[in-house]
Parts: sequence; structure tokens; C-alpha cells
Amino acid sequence: MKGVTEALRSGSRLAEDYICSRDAARGLYEYDIHWESELDRRAEWLDQSEDTRINRQDLVEYLRIYNKRLNPDDAVQRSLDRLADENALVVTGGQQSGLLTGPLFVIYKAASVVAAAREAETRLQRPVVPVFWIAGEDHDWDEVNHTYLPDTQGDIVKLKLHGRFEGRDSVSNVKVDTEQWMTSIEQVEHLLPDTVHKPSLMKLLVDIHNSSSNLSDAFARLIAALFGKSGLILMDAASPDLRQLEQPVFERIIRENDILREAYLHGASLVKEAGYDMPAEVADDGANLFYIHGGARLLLLLKDGLYTDRKGLVSFSEERLLQELAEHPERFSNNVLTRPLMQDSILPVVAVILGQGEISYWGLTRTAFTQFGLQMPILLPRLSFTILEDVHQKHMNQYGLSFQDVQYHLEEKRDQWLADQETFQVEEQFSQASQAIADIYRPLLDQITAIHPGLDRICDTNSRKINEQIQYLQNQTNKAISLKHQVGLSHWNGIQNALFPMNKPQERVHNALYYLNRFGTEWIEELIQDQREFRGQHQVIRL
Repeated sequence: MKGVTEALRSGSRLAEDYICSRDAARGLYEYDIHWESELDRRAEWLDQSEDTRINRQDLVEYLRIYNKRLNPDDAVQRSLDRLADENALVVTGGQQSGLLTGPLFVIYKAASVVAAAREAETRLQRPVVPVFWIAGEDHDWDEVNHTYLPDTQGDIVKLKLHGRFEGRDSVSNVKVDTEQWMTSIEQVEHLLPDTVHKPSLMKLLVDIHNSSSNLSDAFARLIAALFGKSGLILMDAASPDLRQLEQPVFERIIRENDILREAYLHGASLVKEAGYDMPAEVADDGANLFYIHGGARLLLLLKDGLYTDRKGLVSFSEERLLQELAEHPERFSNNVLTRPLMQDSILPVVAVILGQGEISYWGLTRTAFTQFGLQMPILLPRLSFTILEDVHQKHMNQYGLSFQDVQYHLEEKRDQWLADQETFQVEEQFSQASQAIADIYRPLLDQITAIHPGLDRICDTNSRKINEQIQYLQNQTNKAISLKHQVGLSHWNGIQNALFPMNKPQERVHNALYYLNRFGTEWIEELIQDQREFRGQHQVIRL
């Protein structure tokens, strides 16, 4: 599956400069994006630092239990067997769980992890296994409780998980009942057109959600259905059993909090000195940890020697916080700055797959890695695609549109096309008519006002109503022209909703179910097999 490379707009100058190997960004990272030449050096460091990570066998045992429940494919068990070997390395990446897997880029990120692991193994000639972590510890429920699918007309429809979910608990702890799942799945069945793949896809969705009591488990089972056969290992960052294994790392983060905070502040100063905007908040009093209290995930601060939150709901001395960690490790979680340290304290990460926003905030962490006795891994931008269906390619050809036209100039091009369809120039004709009426009518109004000053207000009202009627007729004329050309306009709207729905890249809006229903699942493995380079390029692909 070969794609055509097309530039896609990005909101992160730091990530773009890293991808382009520009000097200003280069100093903020350990390795260069040209990872082929960096793999041996990274692998050597991981071999020398095996004892800095948590016990490999304990980790594998936890992963066996978790994946047996949610991701039981034989290929996954073989990956776990390989991970138990101290010679094995990992390519990893992750994402918060989302309804029905969320937007397409989540699928591309998982595919990136598998593809990069295969490529690294080929180059290093040693086991490299793919691991995808689910950020079930995140608490922004409103960000993950919905997704988008096109309806039969191609218009974008928002599917939202119905129900009231109070508080700010971790997503993995929010319970969802069967009725709530089924309401969403009924919407999916209504929106998806009938295809040869639909019956099996709908059965899969029903079976998965009947077996899941929270969003993270449902997400894991769907990812497993798509990637289990590729050997992708899953882990939930909010799992209490994993927290137990991570407890010594959290203890280090707490004991060395002052050192780490200074390291992050130093990283922030380096980002600023390089001329970039701050990609994430680095607070002078930040402890860079969350604590779960009463169903809410609270960001901890360090003030006057006490760990507390902004509202003062909790307050711990260091000794008391460490005691709480020993008794309840499941109540602790990382923020975006300490999560990279945790990841590399438990996994032998040769490379990590990241989105551009993640690449940016990782630029704050190099000093912290060093202070924590670790080394920042190789960072690889995730694969990025726009799926172009035949019907939309046909219409783009019909109207002479390029991908960049659709990205940046579609409204302008559409309006020009519509104007070209009519010899009757609406704007020009009505402008001339308005001016002609004003030229005739204004002298009359002046004479009427001279008869009696009190008629001035009536003249103004009369003139305004005439203009309103002219504008009304102009609007109705435009509507009539649009109706006359509604088939063509539906083509333009179809292109917009397919490639840049809601004025965003397709991969950030569309759910994968639409394409799984239309094309089946084989295209995902084809996509993985065809990827060898990770340079942050965006590809337009045909299925």
C-alpha cells in the first residue's frame, strides 16, 4: 500500500524542527530522528542499564495476566515469551482509551508501534517486541467519551456515550453499564451502510462491550481484535497490579522530587532559549504527580515542605506520602512529564512512537532523564495518513482539486466554481440595482423630509425596509442557484467531510469503524508491512 506524500499542517514548530533535524531542536533530544544509525548505540545502553529497570520477569508475569484477559491471541503470548528474554527490547507508544478506539490516528499509532518493532528487529538482529500502553489513568472523560462517523450523506455525526459520569476519576475507574454501551452501538449500526463486513463487525462490537465494564477494557479488546495477531502487547497504565510493580519508581520520584523539579525547569529554560513556545506547563511548585482522592485525580504541588493540591483537599509530608504509597500505590499516577521516566523505568525501550504534541513536551525531559539515571530513548513520529476513496478522488479530478487545495482553499475554490456556473452575476447585479434605487429614491426622501422634519424617521425606516427586501431577494436568488447545483455542491461537501471534516485532518476526526466496515481489516496489516521509515511524513493512501 504505497501512498503519495503530502504536507499536512501542524501546530507544533518544535516537533516539526525535530523531524527536520534542525539544530535548534536537536539539542533538546538524545537521539536524531534518523534512527537507523542510532539503534546500535541505544541497544548498547539498554544492555548496560538492565538493572536500572524493574524486574523483567515480574513485569512479564503481570503482562501475561492482563493480556490473557483482554488480548489473548497466541501471537501476543509469543511476544511475551520473547520479552522474558533479557536480550529482548521494546518499541512502545500509547494513547488514552477512547470510545470505539476514538479517532483514526489511534489506529495509526498502534500500527506504527508494530511496524517500528519489526524494522528494529530486522536491523538489530535481536528480539524487539511491540508494546502499546493505554493511558487509563487520564481523567478527562469529556475528551474520550465520544467519536465521529459519517452518515449515509457523508455528514459527520457525533456519537457520545450516554450517562452521567461525575467527578474526575481515572477513565479506567469509570463504570459503564451494558445499556449505555448498546445505545452507542445502535447508533453505529444505524450509521454504517450495509456491507459484506458489517454483520461480523457489529457482532464483534456487541461481544466486546457486553464483556466490558469500563472504557479502557473495551478499548483494549478492540485494539486486541485489530492487532492481537501482530503480537502487540497491551498494558493499562492505571492497572493496580502494574502500580504495585511501579511503586519503587514512584518512591524515587517522591524522594528526588526537588532534583526532578529543577531538571524540568532547566528543560523549560532550554526550550525557551531555543526559541520555542512552552509545550506543557512546568510549575515552580509542581510535584509532577497525581493522587487519587475521593474519586478525583488531584495534581500534587509541593508547598512549604508539604505535598498538596490546589484546593487543599489533601496534604502530606514526604514521610506520610511515602507511607501512603507503600499502602496504596494504586492511588498514584504520573503527569505528562514523569510518564516518560516511568515508561523507561519499566520497559527496555529502544524507540517510542509519539504524536507531534508528545514530541514537543518530551523536549522538556532530557535533563530529567539524566538526573534519574536514565537516557531518553529514540523518538519516532507516528505514521500519518489520509484515506482517499475512489469517489472523492473522482470528484477532486472533476473539479481540478489537489490535496493542498482541499486543505487550504476549498471554500474559496467552491465559491468560485459556483459563481462560474451562472451567467447571472448575483453580487454585481444586485449591487447595481441597489445603487440605482438609491440614486432615484434618495432625492425624493430629501424632499419629503423638507416638508416636515418629523417625516425623517419614517423615511429612514422606509429606506431600511427597501434594503432589507433587496437583500432578502438576493439571498433567495443565491439559494435558488445553490439548489440548482446541489448535486455538484454535495460533491464538494463530500470531499470536505471525507478529507478535512470539521476543518481538521481526517485522522483526528473519523473513527476507524467506517473504513473497517467498508474494507475489512486486512488493510491494517498491509499498512504495517509497507512502512519502513518514520520521518513524520503524511501519506494519502487508496484502499
